[in-house]
Amino acid sequence: MSKTGTTRVTVKSGEPLPRGDTDWARLDAMTDEEVVAAALSDPDAQPLTPEQLARMRRVSRVKVLRRRLGMTQMEFAEAFHLPVTTLRDWEQRRSTPDAPARALLLAIERDPKVMRRLLADRAA
Repeated sequence: MSKTGTTRVTVKSGEPLPRGDTDWARLDAMTDEEVVAAALSDPDAQPLTPEQLARMRRVSRVKVLRRRLGMTQMEFAEAFHLPVTTLRDWEQRRSTPDAPARALLLAIERDPKVMRRLLADRAA
């Protein structure tokens, strides 16, 4: 294993890749077979077995949506008038959204700005 640690870099669509020591031209020139051989030669990054893949769980769509919007659980719950405990249960797959909640989540996914505006608290 590497002793240098791990650095997480998030690159948004359309942004240039961060500069580093990687020779991108050399990588772009590699064939698919060379890429696979290079990947398999790395002892720290071996592919998962079919058994390991079968045990993996997908990230919930609710969590993907919330993260895509760049919101914390509390911010998402408050913005869309959801109990934060319900949101946590959906994200951790302890429960699933019922039909009205799925409709709300679909509307949020399609146009989050409009939904935030529609659900914004207004003084009575």
